[in-house]
Amino acid sequence: MGTLRRIEQRLESWVNGGFSRVFRSEVQPVEVASALQRELDDNAAIVSRDRSLAPNRFTVALSPRDHDRLAPYSTSLVTELTALVTEHADLQRYALPGRVEVSIERADDLRTGQFRVSSEVRASVSAGGPTPGPVRSAPAYLEVNGSVVPVTAAGVLVGRGSDCDIRIDDPGVSRSHAEFRVLGEGTHADVVVVDLHSTNGTIVDGQRVAQAPVHDGTQVRLGSTTITVHRGNPRAGPGSGTGQG
Repeated sequence: MGTLRRIEQRLESWVNGGFSRVFRSEVQPVEVASALQRELDDNAAIVSRDRSLAPNRFTVALSPRDHDRLAPYSTSLVTELTALVTEHADLQRYALPGRVEVSIERADDLRTGQFRVSSEVRASVSAGGPTPGPVRSAPAYLEVNGSVVPVTAAGVLVGRGSDCDIRIDDPGVSRSHAEFRVLGEGTHADVVVVDLHSTNGTIVDGQRVAQAPVHDGTQVRLGSTTITVHRGNPRAGPGSGTGQG
């Protein structure tokens, strides 16, 4: 039995009960489930001969009317949809950069009965190794998927390996992929990123490089993950100086 059919059966009890009263001619949960499967398949990208990287974060946008009427069922529906995407990814042998997450949001530009599904590859990120030191005394800091890590004199090693200062669970990232190094002393020291002979390369502002200086706003892409470089004091907010998945 197909994955979509199984979730159809699980949702039938709702369709025959509460959902039949809520939705009628509006958005049907099975339509959303089918759209999520298509979104997963359409955005799976080949990263090696036998591996495809697929998105792991999905957003379902609903019209105000559909969103409000769905609200009492949203927790159960999100659980079912998350299970559907996870199972389908497993059956298709897609590589995922982290756990699957599905969220439902309100979209004022949609009419009743319309919905929109979007997705992104968002690798889980954690900070390992020795404590990098105070963020505000560093010449630069790195922002990646909600985490903020300072670049200190010792440098910052980035990759999938457990010995990295920033561990990124992205199949397109090598175990030791790149290193951010500080040249000079103090908060005005120069910072460069050095590719460590990674499989997929290090992309700086759209160009593949072996080594390149980084400045405020520079974007460094490793696999499907983008790291943004900031100079000066970091913006205040949760996650500063820590690794968050």
